[in-house]
Amino acid sequence: MRATDPEFAAVAERIHANVGRQGFMNLVGAELSELSRGTCTIAVDRRPELLQQHGFFHGGVTAFLVDNATTIAAATSRGQPALTAEYKLNLLSPAVGEKLICRARVIKPGRQVSVVAADVFCVSDGVEKHTATALASIAMLSEDVAAKTKNPAA
Repeated sequence: MRATDPEFAAVAERIHANVGRQGFMNLVGAELSELSRGTCTIAVDRRPELLQQHGFFHGGVTAFLVDNATTIAAATSRGQPALTAEYKLNLLSPAVGEKLICRARVIKPGRQVSVVAADVFCVSDGVEKHTATALASIAMLSEDVAAKTKNPAA
């Protein structure tokens, strides 16, 4: 959080609260480790439940981190709710290590669609290895649409 961006504190608080309500985030054990205007970092520690048959982090874990981190980064840029519209994920190398980290950054903020890039790294003995890269289109929601998704009857 930047001292020159006092309005961001409320945005960050709302995002942290929303992330805390995400069941899948809790199931995977991922943590929001860094958050600033237009950026988000999510990390997850290695656990047997997150690995595929060869002992690598499952590609679905990488995809989940990209999905969540890009959406959160977009939400921070304008302070409004967001949903993933699409993303292209390139798996560059097997995700081997103690931790998987996804760093997302907004490339082009928009009122309706934001473009966000993400890079995923595996950490082994303190060394990061680039294992995936992605580009996402994130749909920016208005507050009234977001309220209806929380309570469809509203």
